[in-house]
Amino acid sequence: MSQLGLSMTSDERSGGRGNGRGGGRATLVAGIVVVVVIVVAAVVAVRAMGGSSGDFTGDGDGPVTVEIAKGSSLRKMGEALAAAGVVKTADAFVDAADAEPKSGGIAPGAYNLRLGMSGTAAVAAMLDPASRDIDKLVLPEGLRLSQSVTAAAKATGLAESDLTAALRNPAKIGLPSWAGSNPEGFLFPATYELAPGADATAVVATLVRRFGQAAAETGLVAGAAARGVTPYEALIVASLVQGEGVVGDYPKVARVIYNRLAKGMPLQLDSTVNYALGTTDLQLSADQLRTASPYNTYVHRGLPPGPINSPGAEAIEAALEPAQGNWLYFVTVDPKTGETKFTANYDEFLAFKQEYRANTGS
Repeated sequence: MSQLGLSMTSDERSGGRGNGRGGGRATLVAGIVVVVVIVVAAVVAVRAMGGSSGDFTGDGDGPVTVEIAKGSSLRKMGEALAAAGVVKTADAFVDAADAEPKSGGIAPGAYNLRLGMSGTAAVAAMLDPASRDIDKLVLPEGLRLSQSVTAAAKATGLAESDLTAALRNPAKIGLPSWAGSNPEGFLFPATYELAPGADATAVVATLVRRFGQAAAETGLVAGAAARGVTPYEALIVASLVQGEGVVGDYPKVARVIYNRLAKGMPLQLDSTVNYALGTTDLQLSADQLRTASPYNTYVHRGLPPGPINSPGAEAIEAALEPAQGNWLYFVTVDPKTGETKFTANYDEFLAFKQEYRANTGS
């Protein structure tokens, strides 16, 4: 056997092995290239057809509501949508969202979508406000607590009695410690998008939480301290300003209130009597002005015991930064236009009242 090996020339040995292995390697490489090309072509074809890929095609069919939790990433949103059958995979949604610059505007909450949507269609639908499944609540500035409760009940379908009961638990609804137990003034005026099915405590807590944001934005606590009043007293003043003036005059109305308080004069504000009586009369009778309520600032000196409405940010700011002036009186001489005149002179004040009567025919 060794002799047989020795009888072979070096060229035969090297050439025989080299030619045999070189041909096998070339065949293997060629086969791999063919397989890769086939796989790539198959992937491209599947993506083009859509049906067998990781994404549906089209806008879908069949309604479904999906809840997106607060703080959800795009991946978590995609997983929720895939679990509900809206998109085929989470990746389909994430890829479409990554390609849409506005996808950062997709907010938490409930969405009315369709089954079997493409990722692109799902992203577009979630950016459309019409797809949001929400209870919209609008609270204008100056609503009394009872009015806010009625509005919230109408928007959510909750019973007014349940909302009122929730208001009796200051800790659960998040009233600030300086508020005591009176929720009047703390249901902040704003437009709310509430999740359907939220209970009364959750709804009220949302409104109070929005007040907390406004208090922080206006610097209520620090601003009140700078004025030498408590935050609660500043909120009471803000509610009086809200109830008496128009936006452009808020700082002047606030100044009149502080000036009269400083002189020990009764505030004599009709808005406080209306609050005590549950009315909204422009003209109050002598009997109404004599009502014994502690909120009647014709009878009782100083501030009323609590806010008379929920003031907006402008009224709060006016209570913290009143205009400079010596005014002690003001009269809205034309209720239709809101024109209001201010003075420190009592005789001029009486003239303003005559102007009011002439404009209103009273």
